[in-house]
Amino acid sequence: MAGKKRTKKAKEPLEFRNTQLADALQTQDMAALAFALRHGPTVVPLMRAGQRDDPRDSGEVWTYRDPNTGDVALLLFSDAAHKPDALPPAVGLQSPGWLRAFLGVHGDEITTVFFDIAGPHPMQASPNDLIAALDA
Repeated sequence: MAGKKRTKKAKEPLEFRNTQLADALQTQDMAALAFALRHGPTVVPLMRAGQRDDPRDSGEVWTYRDPNTGDVALLLFSDAAHKPDALPPAVGLQSPGWLRAFLGVHGDEITTVFFDIAGPHPMQASPNDLIAALDA
């Protein structure tokens, strides 16, 4: 049809949060945490953001290595707003499949996984417990 203009629908901005995960952390409920991880995304701090034009590039995940013990911790967040400013500024929103694959590859090196380490409701778990929860 001549003369008919298409209006572009404004794209909703991507929200870097998982409300179910935030709720599970608030109640400190491990079963709810497992459910939230299986059914929603997780906010992950990145050393380097992924290339926007390459969906295979999810960036380089930032982990914390304790200088005294050498222990490695993976920090995950229910909301990008809970990430401390001292961490690298980039974040990724990763799927349950990505988290399971990442823990499968790096689980032996990671000592613990912290959720919302700076609050408001921090929680921690071992990589093996999270793998079991994701596989349930």
